[in-house]
Amino acid sequence: MASPSASSDRYTLYGAPGSGATPIHAALTLIGAQVETVDMSPWEGESERERVAGINPMRQVPALVLPSGEVMTESAAILIWLGDRYPEAGLCPAPSDPLRTRYLRWMVYLPASIYSMFWVRDDPQRLVPDPDAQAAMLERSAERIAHCWHLMDTQIDEPAPYLLGDKLSMLDLYVTVMSRWTPGRRRFYRVAPRMTPVVRRVDAEPRLAAFWAARFPFSLDPSAPGG
Repeated sequence: MASPSASSDRYTLYGAPGSGATPIHAALTLIGAQVETVDMSPWEGESERERVAGINPMRQVPALVLPSGEVMTESAAILIWLGDRYPEAGLCPAPSDPLRTRYLRWMVYLPASIYSMFWVRDDPQRLVPDPDAQAAMLERSAERIAHCWHLMDTQIDEPAPYLLGDKLSMLDLYVTVMSRWTPGRRRFYRVAPRMTPVVRRVDAEPRLAAFWAARFPFSLDPSAPGG
């Protein structure tokens, strides 16, 4: 049940379904806040990036307009802020909780090591102008992403049943969405077997069933996104 403060808060979230806005939208769904979505896909071309520039000069999504009117960017920062703003939702360890250090470590690791790779992958000519070299870059960056998932899987404590223990957290939402991206869930399952039950559990979270269906349907069909 949403708290009165959460249910009365209104947000505007910029970012297309399946993008880095998705874990934020999932979190706001669990929190019970009101969300208006504005779909923008900067990876689709210059015209879309220009649209995004009006809300975020970096021309990237996600961007979240807070109830105060302030614009916040950077997915990890937004998720951490939301978790702290709505402690009653139980989506992050409190600052005094011993799990807080682990939580912050992995929440920063994900964008630093994995998410950042997609800035290049979405438009290879940004850093690799030679078309003949772009295929190798895409292959190697996919290998790097898989390697980073494997490193996280070997270092994180045994999930029980979520990544930080017995409660679903922002970290679980973040990993669940990002693990659907390149190189896809099949590869993720192979390189991150300890985290695999967690993402499957979050995929099946009843409170998010309607959200997943509407904003980021998932299939292991190889021809489908995330397959």
